[in-house]
Parts: sequence; C-alpha cells; structure tokens
Amino acid sequence: MGVSDDTVRRWVDSGVLTATKDPSGRSAVDGAELADLARRQASTPRDSSGVARSARNSFAGLVTSVIEDRVMAQVELQCGPYRVVSLMSSEAVRELGLEPGSVATAVVKATTVIVETSGGKAS
Repeated sequence: MGVSDDTVRRWVDSGVLTATKDPSGRSAVDGAELADLARRQASTPRDSSGVARSARNSFAGLVTSVIEDRVMAQVELQCGPYRVVSLMSSEAVRELGLEPGSVATAVVKATTVIVETSGGKAS
C-alpha cells in the first residue's frame, strides 16, 4: 500500500487493522483484511518492480480477490481508486503466488480502445 511500518503500527493501535502473532512471534496482518482496507483507502502504491516496459498503462496495487477453478482464475486488484480485473490461468495464479493482500502490478497494452457515450450525435 506504499506506507511505512510505523503507519501500519498506528493502524493496528487505532483498530483500523488487526494484528496477530505469527509462529515466530512477529506481528502479522491478515492479507484479506489489508485488501479490504486498500479498497476503502484507494491510494495508488508506487510501482517498485524496477521493470522497464513498453506498455504505458501499468497500475501497481493490492490483490483484493482471487476466484479460481481447475483451469481459469479471476484476479481483482485495487490500484488506487481503480479496480482492475484480470482473467488468467489458475496455473499462473499459483506460479505468481497471487492471493488477497499480495502486491502486484497490472500491465495493460491494448490495440483497441472502445469509447462509448450516453447517446447523442457528434456534429
């Protein structure tokens, strides 16, 4: 989400997030709860991938939902104020380790853009 450890601690102290202890005694926050907070806060995290790409439309965000069956999966990311949904193979979801709370970047490169209006005729 692009915030410091201190911010997360303040969120836990103020009840915005719930922390539990992991098996090694460290404080941990549930990824699904963090994803829910990301939906509510909707601020764009910085893309820290360090990858150069030709696509100009990339959206860093937090995975908020993964719905998968044997073959295909629907992955939803909250990228700032934008909800981005991707359809991919279930194998790709497993290979990328995508689950609610994961940080990921959606990269969009399309050759077709469809524009709609509510009606009316251009003059």
